[in-house]
Amino acid sequence: MEQNTTKAFLGLLRISMGLIFLWAFLDKTFGLGFATASEKAWSVGGSPTAGFLKNAVHGPFADFFHSLSGLAIVDWMFMLGLLFIGITLTFGIMVRLGSIAGALLLFMMYLALALPPENHPFIDEHFIYILVMGILYFGNAGKYFGLGSKWYNTPLVQKHKILA
Repeated sequence: MEQNTTKAFLGLLRISMGLIFLWAFLDKTFGLGFATASEKAWSVGGSPTAGFLKNAVHGPFADFFHSLSGLAIVDWMFMLGLLFIGITLTFGIMVRLGSIAGALLLFMMYLALALPPENHPFIDEHFIYILVMGILYFGNAGKYFGLGSKWYNTPLVQKHKILA
């Protein structure tokens, strides 16, 4: 019973994290009015990273992150990253690559926002999400509630375990 509960938890955790990233992609692309107003949507020429990189960044790396503001390559990399992470985690395919990409993106956001964090000397929600990405990676979370169980058994994934 405990093992089934753990598998269910890992599957739900993976899907939940995937939907966070997938929703961020959709909201920034189409300006659904949650974090992104429709007039600032990427689909109508807005920059999905400019506001954050210009206004929200603080700490010792602020100058570096400010210099990235408004660069098209940064917008594209960020948006493709959100989409890739969201799809891999939501559907349970390539979860290892998706969790690595998610941890890297979250680490960059941690460096941009959290040094020092507001309410703790070094831990904030980005740090916790990075740990969750590790749980998804090492827990083989793609196997539960999704396409991962079939994906894991393909010859390609059996040969290249990083694609699991």
